[in-house]
Amino acid sequence: MHIEPGVVEGAKMLLSYGTAAAAVGVTLQTTLTALRENNLLSLVSRTVLATLAVFLFFEVFWHHPVGVSEVHLILGTTLYLLFGLVPTAIGLAGGLFIQGFFFAPADLPQYAMNTTTLLAPLFVMHLLAKKIIPANTAYVDLTYAQTFKLSAAYQGGIITWVAFWAFYGQGFGAENLANVTSFAIAYSGVVLVEPLIDLAILYTAKSLRHSAVFEKRLYEACAA
Repeated sequence: MHIEPGVVEGAKMLLSYGTAAAAVGVTLQTTLTALRENNLLSLVSRTVLATLAVFLFFEVFWHHPVGVSEVHLILGTTLYLLFGLVPTAIGLAGGLFIQGFFFAPADLPQYAMNTTTLLAPLFVMHLLAKKIIPANTAYVDLTYAQTFKLSAAYQGGIITWVAFWAFYGQGFGAENLANVTSFAIAYSGVVLVEPLIDLAILYTAKSLRHSAVFEKRLYEACAA
């Protein structure tokens, strides 16, 4: 989902700064709420683990340029289920920055766009999760259908934002349309694979004892 250099340039970059600022603002707001409801050490440890995982996903896992962006196995839904909203949001932004700063400096000018592309779908997925997952269901008890809906929401959001940046920056010419379409088709495969990975990880987590390094909801249902 890394937007390729040159897709959006000049004054058009200003929009990405605005959308990233909005995403960061939502992250800060949810972080303040999480600090009131969570143990600080647990929240920090989950954030560190999520950040390291994101860096691993971006730099070590398979990734391949397709069209206007790259196809990554980001596992945003997996991170959300294991670590919660705030650690995942900070982890996505932090891991992306570490990967760009140390290994792909050419991606840093697009950091605001890429951050928006990762975080905006995460917040949408979080809202949908409240409707998809009953309050009396712990995450370790999710079904493939439920995890598929979450993954489709998150990965679909990424595809939508990548398409938006591409059309915003390059217009609706035939070549750009073909590049966006090829990326969307290639990235859609992640939607099918990620729920299987989620279920495998959740199954493994179910056999482990509850740990503060995981989101509380992973093992416990909630009342609201």
